[in-house]
Amino acid sequence: MKFLFHTKIIIIPALLIISLSGCFSSRQMITDSAVGLFQGLALSVNRQSDITLVRQGIPSYLLLIDGMVQANPGNQDLLLAAAQAYASYASLLGEDESSRAAQLIQKAKIQALKALELTPLFRGSLDKSIDLFQEKTAKTEKGQVPVLFSVGSIWGTWIAQGPEPVEAMADLPKVEALMDRVLQLDPGYYYGGTHLFKGLILSARPVQYGGDLKKADFHFQQAMSYSQGKFLMTQIYYAQYYAKQRLDRDLFVKTLNQVLSTPVDIEPNLTLINTLAHEKAKTLLSQVEEFF
Repeated sequence: MKFLFHTKIIIIPALLIISLSGCFSSRQMITDSAVGLFQGLALSVNRQSDITLVRQGIPSYLLLIDGMVQANPGNQDLLLAAAQAYASYASLLGEDESSRAAQLIQKAKIQALKALELTPLFRGSLDKSIDLFQEKTAKTEKGQVPVLFSVGSIWGTWIAQGPEPVEAMADLPKVEALMDRVLQLDPGYYYGGTHLFKGLILSARPVQYGGDLKKADFHFQQAMSYSQGKFLMTQIYYAQYYAKQRLDRDLFVKTLNQVLSTPVDIEPNLTLINTLAHEKAKTLLSQVEEFF
C-alpha cells in the first residue's frame, strides 16, 4: 500500500548562534527563543523557490536541532520541529535516494511520537490497543490540532515509505484516528490537509479494504475548496491517485496542466511546495503514455 504524504512545514537550516548570556536568563528562555527562530526560518523558506539551496542547507540545520533536542528532550515544540525538518528533507530527496529518505522518515516518526507522548492525554498509550488510542484521541480539543496533524502526517509518511505491509497496517488505524479527529475539530486546517489525506487513502486502497473513489473525489474537492487552488500539491495528488485510478486520462492531463498554469507564488508562503508541485506535474505529464 503505497501512497504519498507531505509534511506541513519545510524548514531551511541556518547557523543559529544562541548566546548563553546577556538577554537569556534560563535554559527555558533559550529553548523558547530557538523554537521561535525555527518557526521564523520555516516561514522564510516556504517563500523560497530555489529547491537546490534548500536541499544543500538542511543537513546543517538537522545537526543543530538534534543538539537542541538532546539538551531539551522534554520540549514538545523542539521535537516537532525536528520531526518536521527530517520529514521535509526526506521529501526533497530524489528517487535515487529512497533508502536514505526512508531512514530520515524513520527518525522523524520517532521524534513525532515522542512529541505526541508529551501530551498528557497520550502518555503511555501509543503501544496500547487501537480502541484505547481512539478513546484518547476523541478527547482531544481544537487547540491540539497542530500537534495531531503534524504527528499524523509524519507517521503516515513513514507508513508510506518505510515498513513492511503488516507493520504498516498495524499503525495505520492510529494515524487515521488522529487525522479523523482533526477533520472533526478543524476540517479546513492547513489548506484542508485532512481532506487531502482522506482522498489519498480512499484512492489508494483496494475496494475490498475500504477504497472508494466516489468518497475520495469528495474529499479531494473539499481540500481544493479549502485551499482555493493555492496549495498545488492537492491537484498533483488528485491527478496521481484519483484520476489515474479512474483511468481518466483527460482529467489527469487537465489537472496537471492547471498546476503548471498556476504561478508558484500564488500564495507566497507556499512558494517552495508549489515549486515542487510544478516539478512533479512535469514528471507525471511525461509519463502519460505509461499510465494510460
